[in-house]
Amino acid sequence: MSSVSKRLGKAEVRLKWDPSPWSRPPHHLDIIATTYSADAPYGQPVYVVRYDSRSPDGTINMPRHSETGLGFGYVEVMVLELDRLAPSFVRVVVGVAIHQNTGPKTFGDITNAGVLVLEGYQKLLEDDFTQVAGSTATTVAEFTRDSSGAWEFRAMVRGSDSDPVEFTAEMGSAGQL
Repeated sequence: MSSVSKRLGKAEVRLKWDPSPWSRPPHHLDIIATTYSADAPYGQPVYVVRYDSRSPDGTINMPRHSETGLGFGYVEVMVLELDRLAPSFVRVVVGVAIHQNTGPKTFGDITNAGVLVLEGYQKLLEDDFTQVAGSTATTVAEFTRDSSGAWEFRAMVRGSDSDPVEFTAEMGSAGQL
């Protein structure tokens, strides 16, 4: 499931994790998306979408957000309407970051964590973060637009030790690939 080469229209990224024990501060994970223009596909993001924002045109948003992991199954969801993104956008990178405001935490510290990327009912990626257990953030997916305008998906699970703010600046850089 590393690459899907077909015309993608609308993708969904789902995130799950178990709440922390009652005597500990809550685990707070976030899905983050960064968008890149044709002028700088590996440069600075045009905009960043996370829990407290959405894309200016409404094509990338988070209809479900959790700060604790409480709930059944996937408790955080981001929707990417790729087919509605302006033609000037050629790349979208999606990642997951762990908030570090209650002390250092890695994916290995969080039980039952996982990410699922779907288009409709088709699973594009399902991962439990085992390969990035020592990381505090990770990219998970890259969507790129080809010359015909079709969007392609590539799984890109790559760990990082950055905090969420630094991570958004570096997650789509060429060095990450």
